[in-house]
Formats: sequence, C-alpha cells, structure tokens
Amino acid sequence: MNYKLFQAINQNAGHHHFLDGLMVFVTKDALLIYALVLLLMWFIGKEKYKYTVVFAAITGGLGLIINFILGHIYYEPRPFVTHQVNLLIQHAKDSGFPSDHSTGAFSLALAVLWRKHRKIGFGMLLFGILTGISRVYVGHHYPFDVLASVIVALITSRFVYAFSSVFRPIARIIISTYNRIPLVPKTEQQSVSK
Repeated sequence: MNYKLFQAINQNAGHHHFLDGLMVFVTKDALLIYALVLLLMWFIGKEKYKYTVVFAAITGGLGLIINFILGHIYYEPRPFVTHQVNLLIQHAKDSGFPSDHSTGAFSLALAVLWRKHRKIGFGMLLFGILTGISRVYVGHHYPFDVLASVIVALITSRFVYAFSSVFRPIARIIISTYNRIPLVPKTEQQSVSK
C-alpha cells in the first residue's frame, strides 16, 4: 500500500514542467520559507508573536531530535534505493523514515496553530501538506514517512503547548535579551538627540 501510494504520486514527476518546478522548489526551500515567516512574526509582531516563534523553534528542534532517534532505531531505505523511481533531485542514501523536512514543516505550523495564530498557522499547515507531498513527488520519501512526520509533529507540538509553562522562562530570557539589544548604535542615538 505504501509503495502503491508512492507510485500514484511519483509517477507524475518528470512529465509536467510547471509541477516539477513547483515541487522541486517546495521540497528544497520549504524550511527557508518557514524561517522567513517566523522572522516576520518576530520582527513585525507584538510580544506574543515572539513567544510563538520561540515555542515553534523548540517544537521543531524536538521533532528533529525524535526523527534522529527514530531513524537510528528503524532504518528504511529511500524509494530510489529499492525501486525504479522518477528522481528529480539527488539525495543521500540514508534512512527515509521519518521525513525531516515534513517534520520541520508540520511542527512549526502546528506550534503556530496551537498558539492561536489561526490564519498564519493554517497557511503554514497547508504549505506543510504541500511540503509532504513534494517529498514523495521528487522521489525522496514514501507516504508513510510523511505520515510518521505528521505524528511526530502532532506529539511534539502538543507536548510543547501542554508544557508551555516549563518552556516560558526560556522564551522570556531569549525575548528579554533581544529587547535589551539597542536598535540604534549609541553614537547615532547621541547625534539624533542633539
């Protein structure tokens, strides 16, 4: 079933120029786009947005740590190692279970959603779904690798949200340290005041 689902998605790769380009872009740059969204939330949003960014970073980090452990417990060859696939991007022949890209995408999206930023979080979640599909489309993962990533992301994001009081002091230290950084150097501040 896993391979059949993989084939149903991957068989389209290499046949549609626009779709290939979109999926390659998403699979390569999804986490960069998530980073840009979080940076915008940090610099443009109010203080509660900064807390969300810190909690999202913690969630993503925990998700990737769990992936690292799972990848060492259970090795699953990537589709292109064991099958003839339409491989759009070369990749190392390491374990494909679970998908780090998908875990990162879903962890960050769910962390933002749990913090009640519904529009941003829902947009990130939709992009996370596209990221998961792209990982299968380009030939790097089986659908169950992505499904495992969703489960890891759900667990870690819910854990960080449930224990936010434990992580809040870390967020407070990071935010208060950032708030103490002068935005304008002192020499410029003095010349402006004159």
